[in-house]
Amino acid sequence: MTCYLAVDIGASSGRHIVGRLVDGKIVLEEVYRFENGMAEENGTLVWDIERLTNEVIAGLAAAKEKGYAPAYVAIDTWGVDYVLLDENDREILPAVAYRDSRNVAAMEEAETIVPHAELYARTGIQKQPFNSVYQLYADKVSGRLERAKRCLFIPDYLTWRLTGVKENEYTIASTSGMLSAETGDWDGWIFERFGIPRGLFGDLKMPGTAVGPLKPEIEQKVGFSATVLHAPSHDTASAVAACPIDDECVYLSSGTWSLIGTENAFPVVTKAALEANFTNEGGVERRYRFLDNLMGMWLFQRIRADLGRKYTYDEMMELGKQGKCEKTFAVTSPELLAPENMCEAVKALVGEDLSLPDLLSTVYHSLAKAYDDAVKLIEEMCGKTIKSILIVGGGSKDRYLNALTAETTGKTVVTGLSEATALGNVLTQIMYDKRIDLASARAIVKNSFDIKEITA
Repeated sequence: MTCYLAVDIGASSGRHIVGRLVDGKIVLEEVYRFENGMAEENGTLVWDIERLTNEVIAGLAAAKEKGYAPAYVAIDTWGVDYVLLDENDREILPAVAYRDSRNVAAMEEAETIVPHAELYARTGIQKQPFNSVYQLYADKVSGRLERAKRCLFIPDYLTWRLTGVKENEYTIASTSGMLSAETGDWDGWIFERFGIPRGLFGDLKMPGTAVGPLKPEIEQKVGFSATVLHAPSHDTASAVAACPIDDECVYLSSGTWSLIGTENAFPVVTKAALEANFTNEGGVERRYRFLDNLMGMWLFQRIRADLGRKYTYDEMMELGKQGKCEKTFAVTSPELLAPENMCEAVKALVGEDLSLPDLLSTVYHSLAKAYDDAVKLIEEMCGKTIKSILIVGGGSKDRYLNALTAETTGKTVVTGLSEATALGNVLTQIMYDKRIDLASARAIVKNSFDIKEITA
């Protein structure tokens, strides 16, 4: 039986999940999991890309040890970050992480060259200090680009390490702030204005296309041969690919980030979209993911770390339900991007010294309000009437947040795809293998998983 292997790596963890089609239904099995995270190196937040590569290979070997020899493999990760290579294909380190403080100053300086409103009109990508265009501008100013001959986003880089093929995939490139919203291709004007060499990037490859076979030395390490494909290599693009949605349903990919949005045939780059800071990122079959990018489970992850991981997430959820504070704060506040102490950052935004239950309560209510605000904006800007919210990803397991979202928005909330990102990755591999389109693939998803309605 043909099986497919999704390598799904988020900012806090990675997992290898094998997918199979059994009697017309997708069956998923996790075969490997590892921790991920940024590290501080000489005052800079960085990714350990060699460790990431080794974990990817170890996960492939783990699949074989559990009796699977996947015919296809594809990788998805978080967006915007990249690895620079020199003329000898050596990494120009460090691989700087998107939460590093350098990006704010770079964005501010870059805006004196091209104001954000002008950039948004060309790209449709929201203003975020970590957008790749600002990170690359920071590298130009520091001189790091002088030796660079190629730039590979993280999933592109990991795919290269497996295959020896250097390519840039469309959905991950769409997070960069350097693609034309109109054409879906690199915008040469942006490269010219910021002094970023166009030769750093190759032609864009679409999700669901083949990269090549595993290198012989990788085959030897993992114990099987496979064809490596481009998934929608941005994790949110993979998650949305798995969502059986229509124009009356928005998706909410709930993980470290909360990505809430709709799927459009065309980008929305209106003044209202600019002011709301919505983004238009690439999806399967060149659809546009029109969404708001909000702080998500990151808030709880950092609060838990501040507390010495004394509580499980379920215990924190129960404490939050006991809290009485329903004040809210903006979950997009820059103070929350990489605070030394998340508990203190939240208290400062609320303006009160809160007990732990009240602290968690205000986080829950702030997230639910942010979702409600986003849905209303989507209805206004896209001319849609939204009736339901499909919550997917790891955060969909938070029953209290789901119920609070239903209560706050007044919309029907449904869940059931906790591994949506890996599922979308696998789904794209099935589309390639079976030569089916996205609509047919999503029909398989509806037939495979129990999608449940949440009661407020």
